[in-house]
Amino acid sequence: MFAVDDIDDIVDRLRTHGAELPDEIAQYESTYRLCYLRGSAGIIVALAEQIG
Repeated sequence: MFAVDDIDDIVDRLRTHGAELPDEIAQYESTYRLCYLRGSAGIIVALAEQIG
């Protein structure tokens, strides 16, 4: 899992390189926004943005 400052920006930028968001960006309580991304090579990574 990678910690990011702006998950929406990172997802948008990675999509231009062929990454896919298999599910929506989820929110865990009022602390984190989380998502998984699948790259063009099929590798899946997780992103987390701390909020609040």
